[in-house]
Amino acid sequence: MTTNPLGRLLNILDYALYSLKRKFLKNASVFVIFTLVIFLFGSFQLVSKALTEAAGKILATAPDITVQQMSAGRQVSIAASAKIELASIFGIKKTDERIWGYYFDEDNGANYTVIGVQSLFEESPETQLFGLSEGRLPGVGEGGKVVISENVRNHLQLGNRKHFSLFRPDLSQASFETVGLFDRKGDILTADLILMSLPDARDLFAIPEGLVTDLLVYVANPNEIDTIAVKISEKLPGSRVLTRNQILKTYKVVFNWRSGLGTICLLTALAAFVILAWDKASGLSQEEMKEVGILKILGWQTNDIIFLRFCESLSVSFLAFLAGYLLAWMHVVFFDGTLFRPVFLGWSVVRPVFSLVPPFVVEDLLLVFSISVIPYLCATAVPAWRAATVRADSVI
Repeated sequence: MTTNPLGRLLNILDYALYSLKRKFLKNASVFVIFTLVIFLFGSFQLVSKALTEAAGKILATAPDITVQQMSAGRQVSIAASAKIELASIFGIKKTDERIWGYYFDEDNGANYTVIGVQSLFEESPETQLFGLSEGRLPGVGEGGKVVISENVRNHLQLGNRKHFSLFRPDLSQASFETVGLFDRKGDILTADLILMSLPDARDLFAIPEGLVTDLLVYVANPNEIDTIAVKISEKLPGSRVLTRNQILKTYKVVFNWRSGLGTICLLTALAAFVILAWDKASGLSQEEMKEVGILKILGWQTNDIIFLRFCESLSVSFLAFLAGYLLAWMHVVFFDGTLFRPVFLGWSVVRPVFSLVPPFVVEDLLLVFSISVIPYLCATAVPAWRAATVRADSVI
C-alpha cells in the first residue's frame, strides 16, 4: 500500500465501502436488526424525557405546597380550620381548601378524578393549571357547574348534551352542568378530571362539613418554599407536606424507573444482537479468508486489515444508529410514542391524549450510542483480529 498516511486511509475507506456493497445481504440483515434495537432503546429514552418535560411545564402552575393529614400511614381528611393556624406563618400568601377523590363509573369501568376547590376564578393561582379550550370555569356560588375533559365527555357519552348525573354514596343522584372543557395540552393531568366547586365535591362524596381532603398553600417568595414547608410540618403534627418540586421529582422517578425497567428488558434483545454480530463476524467464509490472503500478498499489513474491518463495522453501526434514532424520534413526535405510552402512563380506561415533544439532550444521545454501538464494535473486534491474522499461504 501507499506510504502516504492520508492516501493509505482513503484506500482503506474506499475498499471498506466496496466490501460493504459486495456483501450487501449480510450487512443489510445486521443493519435492519441493529436499527430495530436502537429504535427500541431510543423510543424508551425519548418518551421518558418527553413525559418528564410535559409534567414539568404543567406543574409549573401547581400549588407551591400541598398539606395532607396522615393517620396510620394513610391519608385522611384534614380540618379546614387548620388553615387558620397556617395564617400565622410569615410568607404564606394564600391557603385554599380542596376536596378530591375518585369516582368509579360502573357503566364503562372508568375512574374519574373529581376535584373541588374553594374558589374558581380564572385568574386565581389555583386554577391556572386548568387551561380551557372552550367555555369557562364555575364562578363563586354557582352550584352544579363543572368543567370536564374531552375524554370524560366521550366516556359519559354526552354528545352535545351539557347535563349529566353522578351517584352519591347513598345512591341518590347529583346533577351537574358542563360549562367548560379542558385544553388537550394538559391531558397528562386533566384527561380524567371533573372540576367543580368545593360544596359540590363535598356533597358528591358526602364529606362532613369542616373537613377537606387537603390544603393548597401559595407562597409569596418561591425561594422560601422549603423553609415554609418545614414550619407547616411543625405547626401541624402528623401532616404530610408536599412541595411542587417534590411532586415533579416523583414524576421523574416514576418515568425514569419505568424507562429503566423497559431498558433492562431490551438488554436481552441487545445481547442477542451482539451474539448475532459475533457469529456473523467470526464465521468467515472461504471466500473472505481468501480475500484476506490476497490483501496480504498485495502488501496489506495486519493492522490495515483490522482497521478495514473496524471501518466496515463502524459504517454499519453508525448508519443504523442514525436510522434507529431518527425512527425513534419520529415515533415519539409524530405517533406520540404509541408503542410505549402504556408502559409509562399505566393502564386506564380514560387514557390521556396529548402530543409528546422530547427535548434534544446530547447526554441522552450519547447514552443510547454507548449502550448500542459500542457493544457491537467490541463484539466485532476479536473476530476482526482473528481474520487479520490469517496466513496468506494457508488460504491461497
